[in-house]
Amino acid sequence: NLRFYAEEEGKPRGLAEDATKEEKDAAKKALKEGPQKEFVKKLASLGDCYVNDAFGTAHRKHASTYLIAKYFPNDKMFGYLMEREVKAIAAVMENPARPFCAIIGGSKVSSKIGVIKALIEKCDSIVIGGGMTYTFAAAQGGKVGKSICEPDMFPVALEILELAKQKGVKLVMSPDALIADDFSQNANTKTAPANDIPDGWEGVDIADEGKKAFREHILGCKTILWNGPVGVFEIDKFATGSKEVALAIAEATKNGAYSLIGGGDSVACVNKFGLADQVSYISTGGGALLEYIEFGDLPGVAAIRD
Repeated sequence: NLRFYAEEEGKPRGLAEDATKEEKDAAKKALKEGPQKEFVKKLASLGDCYVNDAFGTAHRKHASTYLIAKYFPNDKMFGYLMEREVKAIAAVMENPARPFCAIIGGSKVSSKIGVIKALIEKCDSIVIGGGMTYTFAAAQGGKVGKSICEPDMFPVALEILELAKQKGVKLVMSPDALIADDFSQNANTKTAPANDIPDGWEGVDIADEGKKAFREHILGCKTILWNGPVGVFEIDKFATGSKEVALAIAEATKNGAYSLIGGGDSVACVNKFGLADQVSYISTGGGALLEYIEFGDLPGVAAIRD
């Protein structure tokens, strides 16, 4: 409920719609230098010690998750959930058992650039799935029909391919796709090469060859990070690829691998297929987890450690 107060996020309200950047910056500065400071001080006065147990908001420099910690120089700590989250990330990012594989799905390359680049520095391999696949395919000259695609990200996709090559990190993508002529449960579907999708059709999931390749790769890994489904899992007929990934992770975990699942959609996948108790750890943070991976820390975590 703290976000009902403008002081929590430090974002001024009531500005005119046509306010200039200078006016917005001035309003933000005035809020932070006056009301927000008083707000934080008032929050801090309510307790003798400060416990942050909200990993899902630890990537925000908000009053209650970051600024307040300085009022408790000696009496601040992680809650049990936050402690588990930090330990789980450390298990995959600081000293992972090898081979270490990250499975990164989702629709847009633009939202995962920093994370993929950070993982290239840490992983032995990265499995790329979801809508991102088609931006990578098109960037290399492939045809992707009406699939999700970001032409302005082509240079970035090619840069990532080159960077992975330089670092010796294997990028695994599905050679085939389940394609549909409509974004619905009643759509007509068929299989096509992921880089040769006909006009009027769109990629909605990995197909048989991709399922086989992803499964074999996952089973060969000792540390697995999964963020983002590999298809439109919300629609049952487009969810089989994500289910195969979840099953492979569960099997690898049973065989001794450490698996960390993060991000709302990946967690929803694991829950949908009844596999939540068959992976090592399910993170409560989506954006927080990704920012931790990308930047190596989070404001809310650093505020407790400092």
